[in-house]
Amino acid sequence: MEYFLSEEQKIIKKLAKRISDEYVSKVAIKYDKEGIFPKDILDLLAYTELTGVYIPKEYGGFGGGVMEMCLVVEELSRNCAGVAVSYAATALGAYPIILYGKEEQKKKYLPKIAKGELIAAFALTEADAGSDVSSIKTTAEKKGDYYILNGSKHWITNGGEADVYVVFAVTDKSKGPRGISAFIVEKGYEGFYCGKKEDKMGIRASSTTELIFEDCKVPKENLLGREGTGFIVAMKTFDRTRPGVAAMAVGIAQGAYEHAVRYAKERVQFGQPLSSFQAIQHMLADMYINIEAARAMLYSTCRMIDSGAKDFSKESSACKVFASDVAMKVTTDAVQIMGGNGYVKDYPVEKMMRDAKVTQIFEGANQIQRNIIASEIIKEY
Repeated sequence: MEYFLSEEQKIIKKLAKRISDEYVSKVAIKYDKEGIFPKDILDLLAYTELTGVYIPKEYGGFGGGVMEMCLVVEELSRNCAGVAVSYAATALGAYPIILYGKEEQKKKYLPKIAKGELIAAFALTEADAGSDVSSIKTTAEKKGDYYILNGSKHWITNGGEADVYVVFAVTDKSKGPRGISAFIVEKGYEGFYCGKKEDKMGIRASSTTELIFEDCKVPKENLLGREGTGFIVAMKTFDRTRPGVAAMAVGIAQGAYEHAVRYAKERVQFGQPLSSFQAIQHMLADMYINIEAARAMLYSTCRMIDSGAKDFSKESSACKVFASDVAMKVTTDAVQIMGGNGYVKDYPVEKMMRDAKVTQIFEGANQIQRNIIASEIIKEY
């Protein structure tokens, strides 16, 4: 389908596809099996300047937006969502600085993120505070020229690998969500450690760890935005990065679909290829319809966000929900079409099915996204 991308966007998508097909595809199974963080692929993305596609030009980036970021994530995900999420998680950590960083903070961090010299991460989730962001317990107490952070974060993507973390902590418990603040925490700060590394079902090439803060000293100039604006920082960031999850889902689905089509044309049963059976044809047709619908919704949402629209929470959540549900359905059907070969690790679709599941869970479970969408709908009418 023609999506009328700009010439620059076509070049970005083509370059990301080439890296995905020539490099990511060759390491995807090994990195998934052994849980290897794809630093070599991230270095290649930096070499080709794809790490800076969403960073403003004045801070050393390409000057694109959510669309450019999503095009890269989509193409990487066609071969390995674990690699893609390692790239996308840096965008999740960079966007709070782009949106709310002081000029000094932007000049310090964004050019290095654009060049791929710094890997970033976003640290919000805690053991008892996932979708319920307002229940976080990590505290930040101001003492002189520092904030002292105490607490822990769980399931942090790029944990242990990132150089810069945007961390959310409570500065005034009495104010509820308005008492949450955001801080830039650098790797190596006193009192900051990485804890348990998660052994995940999918996206195993990415690193997911616990973060521990024990009297961690964070310079006061690392406060992001103002005290008490952390909840807004997190929500506005998610509005721009949930399409990235949708892009990941579209890419996973596209990859599984391509494998299923090729397999159906090659695999012979009852003396004829699987693709000659109408039951298989209908499954392939439904896969195509759903993927293109998800991609159209994703690209439309990206264009809306990059146009400068003020409110797009509903659209951002909707494309994440739809695309992730499509990814789960398409990868499951791809395994079904490939039968026993789809269920074993000799073919990549079983990995894609495992990878697809997390797109329905992280950056806010789909049930929470439906709450957001319904709330926006009710406000409109």
